[in-house]
Amino acid sequence: MATIGMNGVTVEYRQDGRGPALLLLHSLLTEMSVFDRVLPPLTRTHRVTCLNLPGFGASDPVELNSVGEHADHVARVMDALSLPPTVDVFGNGFGAFVALELAIRHGTRIGRLMVADTAPGFPEPAKAPFRGMAEKVRTIGISAILDTAIGRMFPVAFQSAHPEVVAARKAALAPADAACFARACLALAALDLRSRLASIIENSGHCPMLEQPEALVSMLESFISGSGKGYG
Repeated sequence: MATIGMNGVTVEYRQDGRGPALLLLHSLLTEMSVFDRVLPPLTRTHRVTCLNLPGFGASDPVELNSVGEHADHVARVMDALSLPPTVDVFGNGFGAFVALELAIRHGTRIGRLMVADTAPGFPEPAKAPFRGMAEKVRTIGISAILDTAIGRMFPVAFQSAHPEVVAARKAALAPADAACFARACLALAALDLRSRLASIIENSGHCPMLEQPEALVSMLESFISGSGKGYG
């Protein structure tokens, strides 16, 4: 692992491989070692950069109060590491929300965007767990939400089949900075990107190719040709 200083703030990162640049952003309940299993194949064809968000691993705590501010922080790290404007970005969970804001706020700074386990925002009932985790972490500490974190990350069957993975994830999350974690939880609860989507395919659920095929084809052709910004 390596660190870089940025206006008095230490950021932990790692870079491996050769080829086109690829940036990986971890979720709220993990840190950058979560990518260890996918790095060997990815680094055969890409120059991969992973970084720990503020308060995770050896990255200094930074007071960031929104997902957008996290995206701004990542953009500064990208500049400090001289990542090219063609860098592709993959984010998982919280990292995916940060990646979405990165594309919105710093779109000329990245190439392609890939996200997993994300959405433009959460419905009101889904915000309560984040607020609850923030409160527990602030009053008790990270240890209070470790079991909750594992339950959100893995189905029960996976936990039973892979106890070593569960133990490793708990050990990796336990040292996270409580204040940074709590702020990130509240930032997720407050996030709503729906008004900032370039376009939305209306009256469509999981299968737009069946429900709204004409709209989907129009979206794909527009995006591939470079004449459209993107759709949700």
